[in-house]
This record gives sequence, structure tokens and C-alpha cells, in this order.
Amino acid sequence: MLNSPSLSNLQLEILKAYAHQLSETDLLDLKRTLASFFSQRLIKQADISWDEKKWNDADVDKILGEKMRRKSK
Repeated sequence: MLNSPSLSNLQLEILKAYAHQLSETDLLDLKRTLASFFSQRLIKQADISWDEKKWNDADVDKILGEKMRRKSK
């Protein structure tokens, strides 16, 4: 199962970690660490997009005021 091509390298590492019995405290710490890791990556990508599009606060306010959903057919 660990060599399954349908699992990502992240999933494989997490499976290895879960092979060990963790305390509830350690498990919560691990979840927080993963959440922090992915949120930092998302913030970094958002910053790159912000800079590439040369956005400012007024642009964001305009976007937030727009209705962006399309009516379903």
C-alpha cells in the first residue's frame, strides 16, 4: 500500500507518522503544524499574485463588492 502510485509523497509521510501511536497532545500539535505550513504557502502565493497584478487596497475593496457567482443553468 505504501508504494501505491495514487498516494502523494505527503500522504506517504503522514502514513509513516501515523504508524506510531501519538498522544492527543502530539496529534493536535501535528495538525497545527500542518495547518500552519499550508496557510503560510497560501499566503506566500497570494502575495505573489498581489504583486504581479499590482493590486492595492482599493482594488480589493472593489473585488469584495462585486457579485462574482454565476447563475446556474
